[in-house]
Amino acid sequence: MMTITAIIPTYRRPKDLTRCLEALKQQTRPADEVLVTVRDIDNDTWALFKESNFHPLPIRTVTVTLSGVVAALNAALDAAKGDIITVTDDDAAPHPDWLERIETYYLSDDHLGGVGGRDWVYWQGKLLDHGDTELVGQLQWFGRVIGNHHRGVGTAREVDILKGVNMSFRRSAIAIAQLRFDERMLGTGAQVNFEMALCLALKRNGWKLVFDPAIAVDHYPAQRFDEDKRDRLNEVALVNAVHNETLVLLEHLPPERRAVFMAWAILVGTQESLGFVQCLRFLPKEGKLAVRKWLTSLRGRWLGLQTWQQCLREASKKEITSK
Repeated sequence: MMTITAIIPTYRRPKDLTRCLEALKQQTRPADEVLVTVRDIDNDTWALFKESNFHPLPIRTVTVTLSGVVAALNAALDAAKGDIITVTDDDAAPHPDWLERIETYYLSDDHLGGVGGRDWVYWQGKLLDHGDTELVGQLQWFGRVIGNHHRGVGTAREVDILKGVNMSFRRSAIAIAQLRFDERMLGTGAQVNFEMALCLALKRNGWKLVFDPAIAVDHYPAQRFDEDKRDRLNEVALVNAVHNETLVLLEHLPPERRAVFMAWAILVGTQESLGFVQCLRFLPKEGKLAVRKWLTSLRGRWLGLQTWQQCLREASKKEITSK
């Protein structure tokens, strides 16, 4: 038997948080500890806990003073006591067997460092059909990241990356490698791609990550109170997302593949982070918007490269000083 800590970072979404906590109350395998991270300035959420009783959930609130999901999750990691650390968003509702299925995996394999599953996305009350796929959570050799966690079907399989709305980790795996969520991630709220750094670090340290579509949460994407508004282009949000991805991949990939990744990213890219070819692809349909996305993506790549190089210089200075 292992103990489980369920972590929920939240900010100014009391109705969504209530739905999430009600779902945790219905778990066939109850959480031993529920940590809700709350910003010190989030009056809406503090009012919810004064007015509502979520008994019998063993809830503890963790106060954070810094913005962003990374600071919230690191504060929760410091406070967590469980052998298994699960993470979901406040705008998600885990299925009743969520914790039970997660625990079963960790009990069956001592080499398992992380487990995650599918998020079923709802918009305005309707389940969205994105099309199913078995290709989920992969980092291809040249650096393209494939998510698709919201579309995953099939049997359980090893992956490279889990998704923040539905992921879990063995606490000892994080502790042994002295890992935390990467505080260099840009963004004041969602900090897109923050999961990638921890997942790839665990893989580098020899731990396995598993994705099983049967480990499921319902996901109701809610309003964000930062630069990332989900439904429209915000250049700051795109720069942040591309910066974060670039930094993580340059640190993870071996030297010979870093150059390949940067060349592919600049020349081709993806439909989210445009390279030149993708810009040409979307130009007939989007016109100047495609050019804006392309130039913004390039700025994010450049900033990610600069951050990575700066970190290398700082690490080199520390090494020289310690000798």
